[in-house]
Amino acid sequence: MVFVALLRGINVGGNNKVDMKKLKRTFEGIGLTDVVTYINTGNIIFRDDTHSAHELSEKLEEAIAADFGLKIKVMVRTLDEIKVIMDKLPEHWTNGTDMKSDVLYLWEEINDESVLEKLIIKPEVDRVIYVHGAILWSYDRDNAGKSGMNKIIGTKVYQQTTVRNVNTARKIYELMLVAEQKELS
Repeated sequence: MVFVALLRGINVGGNNKVDMKKLKRTFEGIGLTDVVTYINTGNIIFRDDTHSAHELSEKLEEAIAADFGLKIKVMVRTLDEIKVIMDKLPEHWTNGTDMKSDVLYLWEEINDESVLEKLIIKPEVDRVIYVHGAILWSYDRDNAGKSGMNKIIGTKVYQQTTVRNVNTARKIYELMLVAEQKELS
């Protein structure tokens, strides 16, 4: 089965530095196969046919602590779970000079539509969609200072998410589809 591991808070602002080549070896060291890393923000696609996503998350957190001496939260999602999220992501949402669009992947503790009630969403500025597993959030760059997204950093909700911009989210999904095709052939 194809999975993605999303690591929270690595290689951000010089903190929690993790080398991707070494991280790949960590994944392979616990028996995961066809390991592919994508950019240095902690996106790792891999295959495993033995463990659940929850078991993999625990194993990876332990292995990263052992190999890097860091306590990093690891979210593991299946291709099917990522597909549900990507199917709801509007195609016209971009991350560029005019628009900022992110996928806030949710840990299970807050993975419910009621999480939106805990956020400051400004309807005249923010476009927000809940889908099982994530909050999709977009706003025009001209309104960046007015977006409710600025208010969630540091909150309890934010601590239970790992964020990727839509370009990264789409590339992760693409790499997972490639891995699945490889698995099927």
